[in-house]
Amino acid sequence: MDAKLASLAGIAAQRDKQAGFSQLLQASLAQANPVDDTLAVARAVVTDERVGLVVARQIITELVKALESGAITDAEVRKRITEETLQLLQPRIVSYEEQVSALRMQLATIFEQEEDWSEAARVLMGVDTSSRLIADEDKLQIYIRIVRLLLEEEDSVQAETYYNRAALLIHSTQDRELQLAFKLSQARIMDYSRKFLEAALRYHELSWIAEIDEEERLHALGAAVTCAVLAPAGPNRSRVLASLCRDERTAQLPTHTILTKMFLDRILRPAEIQGFEATLKQHQLAKIAQSSNDRLAAQVSASNESAEPGASKRTGPSTVLDRAVMEHNLLACSKIYNNITFSGLGNLLDLAPSAAETMARKMIEQGRLRGWIDQVDRLIWFEEEEHEAQGKAGGLGDVDQQTQDTGGSLTKQWDAQIRTTAASVSL
Repeated sequence: MDAKLASLAGIAAQRDKQAGFSQLLQASLAQANPVDDTLAVARAVVTDERVGLVVARQIITELVKALESGAITDAEVRKRITEETLQLLQPRIVSYEEQVSALRMQLATIFEQEEDWSEAARVLMGVDTSSRLIADEDKLQIYIRIVRLLLEEEDSVQAETYYNRAALLIHSTQDRELQLAFKLSQARIMDYSRKFLEAALRYHELSWIAEIDEEERLHALGAAVTCAVLAPAGPNRSRVLASLCRDERTAQLPTHTILTKMFLDRILRPAEIQGFEATLKQHQLAKIAQSSNDRLAAQVSASNESAEPGASKRTGPSTVLDRAVMEHNLLACSKIYNNITFSGLGNLLDLAPSAAETMARKMIEQGRLRGWIDQVDRLIWFEEEEHEAQGKAGGLGDVDQQTQDTGGSLTKQWDAQIRTTAASVSL
């Protein structure tokens, strides 16, 4: 083989030299074990100065096309040739930029088939997307592919970096498949970033797109329900829950029961959420850390409280689901009671009284709960909302609700409750 390569490199005519190397490359690829001879040809044309850059580029391009077309069926052999050719060309990337990019795309596909997501993403990150040889639409495709691979490895931080790059180029394509892939990446990034409310909206939007397979749409709808349940309790989440409950397809989902209970503002018990917890992904079961200020406040308050038999010692929720259920139960309390003691709320939420007060205070500060706190009497007073979120979701929340003065406070409350319930009904 060395003698043949030296003989071909010494040919003066460029056309004959190219034809000779091309024939030798094809013969090497056709062998039962093509690794050594194929790499020898690639090494000779790249490193031997007598071959010339023009001929070398053409031979390497032929090799890239042969690998892409499946001339070598053995995946391990194709992987080895691709990796070693990349190592050969990498120091000379300025001269072989297009060929290196094509080889990286092929190697990423091989790693993806092996489900080695991190290696596939690392290979694609090495593609020089600043090159003018790569069109904006191709760059967008590479970025979205990297995002998808990184999310498979649950590396949401780095995935968000490449998602932001893709967001700058999404306007440059009319390819519907790429646009849908971008929207799915957007929903998944928000999901992993714990922006559950926005993720629920994106997933629900995807579940209505006809171009997506029916099974995938149902999967997106299930993800929308999961994110809506995990979202922070409040009027915005109530509107999303109302929208999902009105979607008849949610009745097919295993999470339909907990969705309905949350929409109807019913208090959830630990036994009722165990089945839902089993459907969550790893990042949705992540532990959450309590802020140092809240932890210190809870400890100081706990030290000032008299010990109550059976009172919980927990100073806050431990997981994302834990927090979502506690906040929902607190919001459901406000629909049932006019007021509740710190200890009573703590027993309901399985929290120390001071921690229950802290959670209520935060929700009131953020506008997700209407009420006020009486720290002297250790009571939380709930205020009636002017417009129910469910009514707004149905388009009836802005109805001017006027109460007639009947002279009795209980009669006024009864009439107001009837009007509120009527406004909340979806016609």
